Amino acid sequence: MTVAEHQLAGVESVRVSAGSAPRSILNACAAFDRWLGATVETVAAGLVLVEIGILLAGVVSRYVLHRPLVWSDELASILFLWLSMLGAVIALRRGEHMRMTGLISHAGPAARAFLETMATMAPLALLLLILHPAFDYASEEAVIVTPALEISNAWRAAAIPVGLTLMVITSVIRLLQRHRPTLLLAALLTTAALIAAFWLAGPILQPLGRYNLIIFFVGVVAANVFAGVPIAFSFALATFGYLALTTTTPMMVMVGRLDEGMSHLILLAVPLFIFLGALIEMTGMARAMIQFLASLLGHVRGGLSYVLIGAMYLVSGISGSKIADMAAIAPVLFPEMQRRGAKPGDLVALLSATGAQTETIPPSIVLITIGSVTGISIAALFTGGLLPALVLGAALCAVVWWRYRREDLSHVQRYSKREIAKLTLIALPGILLPFLIRTAIVEGVATATEVSTIGIVYAVLAGLLIYRQFPWRRLKPMLVETASLTGAIIFIIGCATAMAWGLTQSGFSQQLASAMAKMPGGAYGFLAISIPAFVILGSVLEGIPAIVLFGPLLFPIARQAGVHEVHYAMVVILAMGIGLFAPPFGVGYYGACAISKISPDEGLKHMWGYVAALFLGLAVVAAVPWLSTGFLKF
Repeated sequence: MTVAEHQLAGVESVRVSAGSAPRSILNACAAFDRWLGATVETVAAGLVLVEIGILLAGVVSRYVLHRPLVWSDELASILFLWLSMLGAVIALRRGEHMRMTGLISHAGPAARAFLETMATMAPLALLLLILHPAFDYASEEAVIVTPALEISNAWRAAAIPVGLTLMVITSVIRLLQRHRPTLLLAALLTTAALIAAFWLAGPILQPLGRYNLIIFFVGVVAANVFAGVPIAFSFALATFGYLALTTTTPMMVMVGRLDEGMSHLILLAVPLFIFLGALIEMTGMARAMIQFLASLLGHVRGGLSYVLIGAMYLVSGISGSKIADMAAIAPVLFPEMQRRGAKPGDLVALLSATGAQTETIPPSIVLITIGSVTGISIAALFTGGLLPALVLGAALCAVVWWRYRREDLSHVQRYSKREIAKLTLIALPGILLPFLIRTAIVEGVATATEVSTIGIVYAVLAGLLIYRQFPWRRLKPMLVETASLTGAIIFIIGCATAMAWGLTQSGFSQQLASAMAKMPGGAYGFLAISIPAFVILGSVLEGIPAIVLFGPLLFPIARQAGVHEVHYAMVVILAMGIGLFAPPFGVGYYGACAISKISPDEGLKHMWGYVAALFLGLAVVAAVPWLSTGFLKF
């Protein structure tokens, strides 16, 4: 069952019957919805193709023709924001925005119907609240001229109000089509009452100071998440409430932070690697690689889970985005693993755990960020990052061994050496792809953002010329699916960035640094308090914002406490990785669910064993500095 199917299953019992609303209105809504969906999907699919073309042209022009296109990155960035916003519209229309439905699934029919209606009404309320500031933001950006194309930046910024407007229309249609009028009225009144209550409580909240952080960024977020409101909108609702009720910050600033979070060019690797993963499956490369891997480890209990851990270790850092790394691996391995009886929840839990495990593997963008803000040698960070990830990988392998120690392999074929050699030859084009991508980055042929286009061209040629499998009819659905997943993931990142900015404006970072500096226990005492602190920071700030915010403050304190700076970097990166990829607040976990098309609820019960293994591995890394610094002298 896909995420969309899983999330919509709970509302099947409350769908509108023929007599719930005038049939003419429902028919008109259905017709308009089909037209709007087809239009947005076609434009978004076209944008994915255009992005691939622009970045590929940049590679060819710079590396082959030695005439760099100075405008390519700028145009790609403009179109990427449009792709992300239109993708978010598609995801909302399909019900593919990440959300937790565990509480809803245990509620009675009446409560479940009401919560499902609220889960659509709450995002609509947020969209209406920030729609006007979004238009103001786009208007303000009109005076800025882009450096390369020399056009108004409003062409890029307009994607936000246009996307929000389309999401408003989509939300209204979903409410009319899928919920009874009585539920709509109850949800509308409840939403209005909550907004009025918070607004009236504004004078009471303002004097509370730092306690508002708990009220909004813990209480409001948790209430929305567990009530089934999509994760991105839960983050945005808390941020809007905090800024609007406890500060004098104009809401246009929040829109600007949303834009900032969604506009990092490195994130463009996400849709391109998602599309690359789909191509690998479509062309038959995935099947060939799975057969090869199965021939080597298929007869071992949990063999393909070991392959997943190793594959993430090998490809991590290639794209600069952990979500993109997962997008390159999951579509290749998951179908075969599920055919062998693996539970979907266990698969997404392991995928998310490997995301945390491999955060220190170069060329990690977090390592580069630490080097840039603290002055630590990036080469030293790259050298120090390999063994810590290996330790956490070994801990995850121990969990896999335990969980699959009684796996029934009686139906699994054991291959001869001749068969393995044949399968190796067939799978060779797919096996070479990760090495081709990494070599292209190391040799300077392409940037981390552009390199996925080389992989896409490689996969297309392999499908057409080697595997002779390229069903053209599947191309548009793949492009639309790429846009939808991109929108769901990038919109979460944008909303999380806005929330992180709200935290920084509270002065929370300076207070935390001061409190940590006073902890007793020397080096190990400082590490002991740093680990839970950065787990929490990783869950709400993500890696780069947390490092930019706290790196300059805490690394000098670590040196004074006697902690080697490279060792401290590895500990805090892994701690942030655990926070980033662990539910219920870790954005990376929901990204893994989106990539896997598996409901977050399914992964929860399987996740904690892997989280425990990650913490155990992190404790070993923290206790043994040599794992991070042992090879620095070579």
